Amino acid sequence: MEIWLKQGKEKLRLPVLPASFESSIAQQNTTVNVTGFGEVNLIGKRGLKTIPLSSMFPSKEYGFVQYKGFPKPYECVNLIESWMDNPVQITITETDINMKATIESFNHSEQDATGDVYYTIELKEYRKPSREEVTVMSVKKTATKINKPVTKRSSKPVKSTTYTVKTNDTLWDISKKLTGNGSNCYAIANQNNIAKPYAVRVGQKLVIKV
Repeated sequence: MEIWLKQGKEKLRLPVLPASFESSIAQQNTTVNVTGFGEVNLIGKRGLKTIPLSSMFPSKEYGFVQYKGFPKPYECVNLIESWMDNPVQITITETDINMKATIESFNHSEQDATGDVYYTIELKEYRKPSREEVTVMSVKKTATKINKPVTKRSSKPVKSTTYTVKTNDTLWDISKKLTGNGSNCYAIANQNNIAKPYAVRVGQKLVIKV
């Protein structure tokens, strides 16, 4: 498997594959309360795919590095940061992932004196609307509005649970297991004052609100 990021004539093959990756997508459905009938679910359009990746840019040729002649860590960092204003093409071979995406966030740091740079990057699918779609949306905005019954949302008590980090745990896996969505790892990191979402230690206790 190879993971490539490209923009124009520039491209980067990730030197070290992430331990795992996940592509998630949410359906934009809407729940409304119809008088005399009750609650119904209106099926909407699909949301945009998101792909978070966490790995490292190595400073030397380790045995697990995918190829030789890879760029230096901060060459990779500077390249990715220069791409953030425009979409990139992400391709993951041996999968069906080959799409344009925006870089929603990019965090990097050094954890020791090796010079290796650890990073987390979150990519979101990029879809550019056509001129016809923009025209249709403009017409819909000027159309007569239909009054919908107001749905009262009941306040749901927030529950919290305590989790002790185990060997080989990642914050993404913990979030996926306890909340059903790995992307909640950033919220969990904030709740527990963790500056680096990918850096958790065995035995660490996390308070997770669900």
